Amino acid sequence: MVAFEPRLFAEIDPDERPSLAASLVPVAAMIVFLSVGIVVFDLDPQFPLFWGIAFTGLFVRYRLGFSWDALYDGITDSILMGMRVVLIMFVVYALVSTWIQAGTIPGLMYYGLELLTPEIFLPLTAILAAIVSFAVGSSWTTAGTLGVAFIGIGSGLGIPAPMTAGAILSGAYTGDKQSPLSDTTNLAAAVTNTDLYEHINAMRAGTLVAFGLSVVLYVILGLSASGSIPAGRVGAIQNAIAGSYAVSPLVFVPILVTFGLAIYGVPALPTLGTGVFAGAFTSMAVQGTGFTAAWTAAQSGTAPETGMQLVDGLLESGGLLGGAWIVTIALAALSLGGILERTGMLAVLAHHLGRLSRGVASLTGVTAISAVAMNMLAAEQYISIVVPGMTLRNLYNEQGLKSKNLSRAVEASGTTSAALIPWNSGGLFMAGTLGVSTLSYAPYYFFGFLSPLVLIVMGLTGWQIAYKDGKTGETTPTSEGSVPAAPGED
Repeated sequence: MVAFEPRLFAEIDPDERPSLAASLVPVAAMIVFLSVGIVVFDLDPQFPLFWGIAFTGLFVRYRLGFSWDALYDGITDSILMGMRVVLIMFVVYALVSTWIQAGTIPGLMYYGLELLTPEIFLPLTAILAAIVSFAVGSSWTTAGTLGVAFIGIGSGLGIPAPMTAGAILSGAYTGDKQSPLSDTTNLAAAVTNTDLYEHINAMRAGTLVAFGLSVVLYVILGLSASGSIPAGRVGAIQNAIAGSYAVSPLVFVPILVTFGLAIYGVPALPTLGTGVFAGAFTSMAVQGTGFTAAWTAAQSGTAPETGMQLVDGLLESGGLLGGAWIVTIALAALSLGGILERTGMLAVLAHHLGRLSRGVASLTGVTAISAVAMNMLAAEQYISIVVPGMTLRNLYNEQGLKSKNLSRAVEASGTTSAALIPWNSGGLFMAGTLGVSTLSYAPYYFFGFLSPLVLIVMGLTGWQIAYKDGKTGETTPTSEGSVPAAPGED
């Protein structure tokens, strides 16, 4: 669990509280810098984000009067909050390389190509990813392990990598939302004062609808991909793998160790770290890799020469050092988000969004917009849960709504949308791990769009909306312009 206490609007001294117009200035500047830097000059995101940090720092220092120490503290707190994410990024990059060197990912590709067909691959990928993510409680662990193998299998079957990545993410975030082991699931329940299992139960109906529709769309995509696989391609890929790696059940030891620890409840970082050791030792024991070569692969990555360019590209990895490019973007985005949080700008934006709500439908929509906005501005999905969750609690209470409506709303929109934003830690991790850019996989990450959409439909129709007086599944008890009395605490 991430300990994070954001500055709330009511807690900020009115003399220090920035206006809405002032709070929008850094947001507009960031959009301009990212657009000009990336689109016009074709730069990587690091320095456009750096421009945004510099502009925002100067603006709040000399226009709003905040001290440099306050800005440093905001940056430090934000980076500390995201440090576990940064460490996981580094460890996953090392894990992928050791699992390739050990033959684990090549082995999954070898047998997967034998068992799967283009018609069933995408929907089955989504379903398997959901099952694994639910069991281990982590969408990131699922994408960084089985997800990498699924990308390789899909390429061998002629499925475009962006489609495969979308199916992986849809399944991974579905399972993550429903797992009591998930960080974000526990966080959403905690910041909204909701019982964990009441929160999970509240999410179930909407999650199943969004995921069910996603699977149907993957079935349609899979049918359109049918027949696109060239004759003999699967056999050629399997031969290339078998010619470079010893393929046997022993190569799956790292999977058993890693997922066993995750299911047992060991936190993500030590679990993934153990997976790195398991991969390195398996590569030495099964593939005959030397001790130095095994750990060099973990550090610097893999560059296999199987004799088939497609396989070489799929099994090439960057190792621990390869994570530096992604991590620098994450640190820059977290720094910018830290300044916005410390100066109260995030609280001001969330507060004014909350004022737009006049009933259950608009409150649900405002919650979804707030969560997505925090993901964009703070670049960290934890903030997308914490800030709206704590800022909007009183509004849900005033409208006589149970807290599980809020916990469901922040997770259905905040957790799932993180992977759609290129500079968010979620989008960075998924793009870097799966080797597919965020903008490329986004059109096929159906669950990322459907989950917030189903949430908004719930607000509009009253389906699954729970009130403190026991009423459920109705439209708003009053008109959008009035607020019912709260009959009691949840």
